[in-house]
Amino acid sequence: MRTVRTFEASIANPQQVGDDLDQLGWAASKLWNVSRYYAQEQWDDTGEIPDDGELKAELKGHERYTDLHSQSSQRVLEELAEAFTGWFAKRRDGDSRARPPGYRKRGDSHPRSTVTFKAAGFKHDAQFTRVRLSKGRNLKEHRSDFVLCEYELRPDVDLTEWDIQQVRAVYTYEEWRLQFICRKSIDPDPPGDGVAGVDLGISNIAALSFGSESILFPGNALKEDEYYFGKQKAKCDDSRSNERLRLDRKRTERRTHFLHTLSKQIVSECVERGVGTIVVGDLEGIRDNENGESRNWGSHGNLDLHGWAFDRFTSILDYKAETEGIDVLIESERDTSKTCSACGTKDGNQRVERGLYVCEECDTVANADVNGAENIRQKVTPSPSQDRSNGWLAQPSVHLFDRSEGRFAPREQVVDCKP
Repeated sequence: MRTVRTFEASIANPQQVGDDLDQLGWAASKLWNVSRYYAQEQWDDTGEIPDDGELKAELKGHERYTDLHSQSSQRVLEELAEAFTGWFAKRRDGDSRARPPGYRKRGDSHPRSTVTFKAAGFKHDAQFTRVRLSKGRNLKEHRSDFVLCEYELRPDVDLTEWDIQQVRAVYTYEEWRLQFICRKSIDPDPPGDGVAGVDLGISNIAALSFGSESILFPGNALKEDEYYFGKQKAKCDDSRSNERLRLDRKRTERRTHFLHTLSKQIVSECVERGVGTIVVGDLEGIRDNENGESRNWGSHGNLDLHGWAFDRFTSILDYKAETEGIDVLIESERDTSKTCSACGTKDGNQRVERGLYVCEECDTVANADVNGAENIRQKVTPSPSQDRSNGWLAQPSVHLFDRSEGRFAPREQVVDCKP
């Protein structure tokens, strides 16, 4: 089985390579606009949009095409053709508001577009953590002219374990970053045939149930970051100021690290217990009420919900689990917060407090999030045992995010540090 991953890295020598990357980014925008103009002409004349093959054949001799490495130029034209295909699909499905891809221009200037380097357009140097990116003939000052980017990745990523397929230079938050699109073949055996349930939430980011024990992962660190960076950004007069962009970038980096660390910890706990399937509650619609309108969770709750990237977390969890041979399933959360996981009684009034669930039928007392996680687990467990001690439902282990170590650890081992 082949798996593909994208790893994003910061550029360690931006002053040395910034101008060259700017040139490439502007060149990509100009080539997009040239091909967009050609596509419009063909549309007006024939009523059809040229595909990427025709665009490549027609524009191969254009001076804008040779501003970039040939494979980078090809990718720009492929992206335009894909954008038109997506537009046609929306029109075919009756979306009258769909608009065709536009020109990349801001007044008299061009934005910096993403530049993709395929196999022949880059050379990776793992020993010195740098990558050489090719320029087009028009932008070279001499035959061997190229852009040599030094980069920094997350400490848990080792590119030598992967086959790098492409490198993308992406301009975001007023800086260039690199994305490595990698592939490798994996065929791991599952750690076992156990099943774990995961209930996602706001106060507790995740509750993990194994059927005989449970773990809570509070979201204190994530919420503190949202409040802290929100207040700091409010002090900025200009929404596009360097300080505002720096804060946005820092918040995104910390949130990404948190989500990767959380998913890695959950997978590690599952491997240790021989779990072969993780069942995650589907939170689709959590932001809306029964009428499809935005649900009001209160001022703090709304802020927490806005900052909680449920879909992104599930995606990260899925690929980290895949490398260990663990399947990730998405199951509806319907009634999981109302149902007793011990006896199956469903009563919306049994959740007596936010974090407490008490069943009047069988006297089970449980942490409400753990009870939900266990109900999610039981959705795919063939024969959940009904005769077992349920003290673990009320007394889960609590793992907090340790800022000083950048990892999750049992509560008693964590030293809390503010942002």
